[in-house]
Amino acid sequence: MKLRTYEERWPIAGVFTISRGSKTEAAVVVVELDSGEARGRGECTPYPRYGETVDGVIAAIEAVRPALEAGADRIALQTLLPPGAARNAVDCAFWDLESKQAGLRAWTLAGLPAPGPVTTCFTISLADAAKMAADASAAAGRPWLKLKIGGPDDLARVEAVHESAPAAQLVVDANEALPFEDLKRLAPDFKRLGVTMIEQPLPAGSDEALEGYASPILLCADESLHLPGDLDLCARRYGCVNIKLDKTGGLTEALALTARARAAGLEIMAGCMVATSLSMAPAMLIAQGAAVVDLDGPLLLAKDREPGLRYEGSTIYPPDAALWG
Repeated sequence: MKLRTYEERWPIAGVFTISRGSKTEAAVVVVELDSGEARGRGECTPYPRYGETVDGVIAAIEAVRPALEAGADRIALQTLLPPGAARNAVDCAFWDLESKQAGLRAWTLAGLPAPGPVTTCFTISLADAAKMAADASAAAGRPWLKLKIGGPDDLARVEAVHESAPAAQLVVDANEALPFEDLKRLAPDFKRLGVTMIEQPLPAGSDEALEGYASPILLCADESLHLPGDLDLCARRYGCVNIKLDKTGGLTEALALTARARAAGLEIMAGCMVATSLSMAPAMLIAQGAAVVDLDGPLLLAKDREPGLRYEGSTIYPPDAALWG
């Protein structure tokens, strides 16, 4: 087995802004596993919120190079690297490699039915109400819009977006920036304005106030959920969990987490970081049957890799084998 790891930078179409800051490019790490007969690829997005950097992720992967090149498999990988972006890239590369070696699609190897197309949210970056209204107007034909919020003008932002795209179902994502008192005050108005979900309103680790709160809108855990061990708390505070492969450390853990979350009665949101189709492709297996799909990363880039996923408006089609799996 030969391992190759490298960084890529993909310009974003404009600026992507959330409550924590802005960026103009997506920095991803790509892993290739070459058996001599087949090559598998995986991609991850290091996330500073979790203390990750491109250099740190590459160093973590390089540290397990001897084990991987000596024959460690995808199951062994789960203990070689902790959950996070580094393990995600390697795990997804293993799935791709195993698929090519077996001559079977990845979902068949996972014991799942063939995936179908799904409808994704399209993200409106955090800005003033006028800018968000203009962005929503340009995307008004999309059935789902996801709004980044985080500030005193949040109600005005949601009102402006709803007015510009009245037919769209709205997801509001606070990225931990909405105080509990503001959540209680705003939630009824958000519901009136077409918001169907509020994602991670309170900071992870400080969201115990949600226990016993009868929210009029479905609440979704993102930063509060990484692994199965987080599910018990999430089930007491949220009705939905956002499963991202960069948090779980790959498709292997994400599939297990999805099954356990469903068994706990939680809805599923299939989420992503801003990245290319190579990151979205494995997540299409998590997106099947999800209450909300947020796999719009490539739509936010100035250009996607080729071959990429097929997007028709907000509809995403399953990956061809030339891309992944």
